[in-house]
Parts: sequence; structure tokens; C-alpha cells
Amino acid sequence: MQASPKQFPPLGAHMSIAGGYHKAVERGAACGCSCVQLFTKNNSQWNAKEITSAEVEKFRAALAGFGIGHTIAHASYLINLASPDKTLWNRSVDAFVRELHRADRLGIPYLVTHPGCYTTSSESAGLRRVVEALDIVHARTTGLQSCCLLETTAGQGTSLGHRFEHLAAILDGVKEPDRLGVCFDTCHVFAAGYPLAGTNAYRATMKEFDLTIGLHRIKAMHLNDSLRPRGSRVDRHAHIGRGHMGLKPFQLLLGDRRLRAVPMYLETPKGEEDGVDFDKINLAVLRKLIKPFPAPRTARGTRV
Repeated sequence: MQASPKQFPPLGAHMSIAGGYHKAVERGAACGCSCVQLFTKNNSQWNAKEITSAEVEKFRAALAGFGIGHTIAHASYLINLASPDKTLWNRSVDAFVRELHRADRLGIPYLVTHPGCYTTSSESAGLRRVVEALDIVHARTTGLQSCCLLETTAGQGTSLGHRFEHLAAILDGVKEPDRLGVCFDTCHVFAAGYPLAGTNAYRATMKEFDLTIGLHRIKAMHLNDSLRPRGSRVDRHAHIGRGHMGLKPFQLLLGDRRLRAVPMYLETPKGEEDGVDFDKINLAVLRKLIKPFPAPRTARGTRV
């Protein structure tokens, strides 16, 4: 028997804001999303025009009208909080502060970001740089409701976040750790080398995450299959069940009672198949996989 909606997490996808923020909500609703991720500005540019009151009203009205909750924003990929370059680092800090304000203006609770790349420095120096950056960001955004989510990464080049220990070091290093959470990306974790297929492998990886960071820190998940094999450290998303991960990891994630309240967002390739939107196809695949299974208590923190 299939689980009722209350027995599985909210499922949605990243949607374009072309035409306005409310359009992202409309696109999500058309695909059957119950949650939506979006950019608050052009992802390839540093600057953006201010968000107007009218845009905020239309966005919130669309959310209420379509019954979509759990919106999150993704920060620009131009931002590098781990950069050893002073000019880029300062620009990244300023940009991240602005993006948090934009998310807060729209009423979006979380802003997802990759920890960054240490480029010509070292892993340890890069992690210290991220901690310093986030402390400054927090000091400049006191009173905002929107918080940062650190995303797990695949580990391409010098990017940080492909080991759970990286995120733990940042969380342990900042002055206000309660203002941070984690976005768990399935493709990235798999590409980074963590096993997810098979019940025992899945449990082992989630236990390691729990012991290192704490499952209670996961506030959002990106559901993506991987075009590259496990351990490739290459970030290439695939449609659900059509990559090297297969369907099993997603069945286990969706059935994990500890993650039942965590909204999950597709970041799979856009397009259509036989005239049907791929987001709609992927969401249908995910919903067919839902089958709750017992899970142990978390090692660090309470049940999610």
C-alpha cells in the first residue's frame, strides 16, 4: 500500500524565475511540486535590481494560491567564501549578505551555498576562510529570518564540502552555528565517494553523516542521480534512476522516517520526453518509490 502524503517529504524542483518570482511557483505547480527552489537573481551576474513590494506580494500570493511551501533559494555560483584572493573574497561576502537579504525579503527561510574553492591555498586555509566569511555575514545580517545551508559537494578541483568533515569543521568553527544548516545533495555525496545503494550502504553513510555532523542539521535535500560513477568527484546530474545511482538510494531516502519533514528538490536536467516535462516525470518516479522503513535514532541530536 502506498504511503499517504503525510508519510513522505515535500517533493519539488528548482524552477526558473523568468517573468517574475511568481512564475517559478506557477511552473512548480504545473509539474506537481509541493516545494520549490529558485535563484533570487541572475545566477551569472553579481548585481541585481532591488526586489519590489509588488514582486513580493505576487510571489507570496502564488505560494498561497497553489499551496506550495518550503521554498528555498540557491546562491550564485560566482560566490566563493573560501577564496584566498582578498578582492574576490570580500566581493563574495558582500554578495552573500545581499542574497540573504533578498531571500528574507521574499520570506524564503534558507539560502543554499557551496562552501567554496580554496584554489591556490590549502584545504585547511580554505575552511578557515569560510568560517571567517560566515562570521562576518552573520554579524551583518543580525535579525534576518533567512539562514544559510551549506551544500555537500562532489569535490571537483579544490572545492570544499565533499567530505562530511569539511562541513563539520565549518559548523564547529563559526560563532553562531545555530544559524547554519546543511543541504544534502545525493549526486554530490555519491560522486564524492559515499555509498548509497543498498540498505546497509545507505545506513552506513547516513550513520557517518549523523556522527560527523548530525542528521538534525539537514534542512533540505537535492535529489539528483549521477552521470558519473561513485567516487568520480565529478558533478553531473542525471534523471532519477537513469544514472549510476539507480532507484534504490532514492527509495531508501524517501522511506527514511528521520527525514520525513525535510523538503527535497530536483535539480535534474530540464526538458521534455514524449511531450511530458522531465520534472513531472522525475517527481512521478520518486512518488512511486515511497515505502517507509524503520530507522535508528540519530547519533547526534534528535529525530528529524
